[in-house]
Amino acid sequence: MEIKAETRKETRIAVISIIVEDPETAQMINSLLHQYREYIIGRMGLPYPAKNISVISVAVDGPMDCISALSGKLGAIPGVSAKTVYSKK
Repeated sequence: MEIKAETRKETRIAVISIIVEDPETAQMINSLLHQYREYIIGRMGLPYPAKNISVISVAVDGPMDCISALSGKLGAIPGVSAKTVYSKK
């Protein structure tokens, strides 16, 4: 059975880069990532004790509006910066 084009959303591959400067925000970050788990391909977190920060990369495959929403919500958390890079396809 073929799905009509108007009923399926086009997805994009993206990477959301997150810098965490406040370790107390970990629960909020994980809660958001859990809410968007259906779009997450994988994630990698690296603590960097020398600067007292953590760096997280999250690979996603989803509609652009969902990816943008997740990135925006992450970046709105105090002590957290988030930027997204999208694939060209």
